[in-house]
Amino acid sequence: MGISNTFRITGSALSAQSIHIDVIAKNMANSQVVSGSEATAFRARRPIFASMLDSSFGSSNSMGSGFNDSNVAGVRVNDFSNSQSPIEKQRMPDNPIADADGYVYLSNVNMVEEMAYMMQASRSYQSNIEVLNTSKQLMLRTLSLGSS
Repeated sequence: MGISNTFRITGSALSAQSIHIDVIAKNMANSQVVSGSEATAFRARRPIFASMLDSSFGSSNSMGSGFNDSNVAGVRVNDFSNSQSPIEKQRMPDNPIADADGYVYLSNVNMVEEMAYMMQASRSYQSNIEVLNTSKQLMLRTLSLGSS
């Protein structure tokens, strides 16, 4: 695997974590949203990550051997899932969107959980930035070897 592949793989991880952070921010923004039914209540979303495989890494021309002629070439957000946490309902008969029984339904966003996810995603993003910076420094030092 060449160092340029490192940039591509790390770039895909940065993109995926950026999407993750955006989803967390949307969850937090909708944490106080109320609804008139449990079916329409906001549910926290979670990204589902998947590895991207690149068969060119495992070809006979490459230096390493791949598993089933494929190697990981990055990560992407494959899909999104909704949190299965229960929806809380509160009795507010004066609320205009309350159901026939006088209940409104709150989102199932847990702010403490969202903050923990935000910290994890932020640290992962920062780690990938460090990988990019280290790879860049290694590439620059390799180039400077020829000028000595």
